[in-house]
Amino acid sequence: MMQKDLTLSSYSYHLPEHLIAQHPAAKRDNSRLMVVQTGKTGPRHHRFADIGRFIGKDDMLVVNNTRVFPARLLGTKETGGRAEVFLLEFPAIQAMHSATAVANGLIKSSKRPKRGCRITINEILSCTVEEDLDGGKVRLSLHFDRELGLAETLQRSGQVPLPPYISRKNGCTSEDVHRYQTVYASRPGAVAAPTAGLHFTEELLQGITEQGTLFGQVTLHVGYGTFAPVRENDITCHRIHREYLRIPQETVADIALTKKRGGRIWAVGTTTVRALEYGAIKTGQLEAVEDWCDLYIYPGFQFRVIDNLITNFHLPDSSLMFLVSALCGRQTLLDCYKTAVEEEYRFFSYGDAMAIISRPSH
Repeated sequence: MMQKDLTLSSYSYHLPEHLIAQHPAAKRDNSRLMVVQTGKTGPRHHRFADIGRFIGKDDMLVVNNTRVFPARLLGTKETGGRAEVFLLEFPAIQAMHSATAVANGLIKSSKRPKRGCRITINEILSCTVEEDLDGGKVRLSLHFDRELGLAETLQRSGQVPLPPYISRKNGCTSEDVHRYQTVYASRPGAVAAPTAGLHFTEELLQGITEQGTLFGQVTLHVGYGTFAPVRENDITCHRIHREYLRIPQETVADIALTKKRGGRIWAVGTTTVRALEYGAIKTGQLEAVEDWCDLYIYPGFQFRVIDNLITNFHLPDSSLMFLVSALCGRQTLLDCYKTAVEEEYRFFSYGDAMAIISRPSH
């Protein structure tokens, strides 16, 4: 008989649709915060602005500084038909001083475009289908304005892609452009935001670091696979997507210093957890790395780097729920989600937050 923690159906919970947040809180840190200490009974309820109370001066806060780029492009085919292009990665420029870049993507249109088909987005950007790939993906070449550069051309031409459970009749709004991005986002490459970080304001971060808490950054470009459903009932058979990862030496050194002085490592978001734990998977010690991360964390995983986690409330039956359960226990997590539904917390990307403390302060 399969262990319950490793069975997909064990991660279901009832979520009324009205609790799926469609817009962010009026102020980033005014979202609610459920604080859960493993081994203790019952969660505590706070506002996110209170998070600094739980983070000690000897601790370290680590964030994912990836930046969501405008990956959703609306254009027309040569036939005049409409086509929506969704870039699955930040395009790679083919050669120095070139005005062409390549990327994998998905195309939504009435008829699937054939190889060689050109899709015009606007006067400064067009795409050509170069190759059909597995899973409905295509290889695209993008022809952009050389004077503007690739990043600025995409900024003027595309839309920030919102998760499928956030509904907008006319695409993303100016509010989304600002709020579906962390205040410290600096490295473009994600097609989805690392949403646990959306609650932080610059003032809140300043207050936390002024008490002595170290602040570190990693980069993990969140891919489209983050929304991919788990289809295997035995969750150990699921395979997770690969995402670009970079852990700088400075972050490694500060984490070592924090551990030496007895402080705790707070990961902001599941992507930060996966990044840091991937960096320690080979030797057991965290190392600076630039690689493609496909680390899949589920109950039974041995954490080597992180102690505590700040995260949002995740979709039922998702790999993100498995990761959080590995830290706090599946039943604890489901009990907390049940409480969150009863207390009408807001769920998913624009929703409220949890702080999971697996190592309390002394």
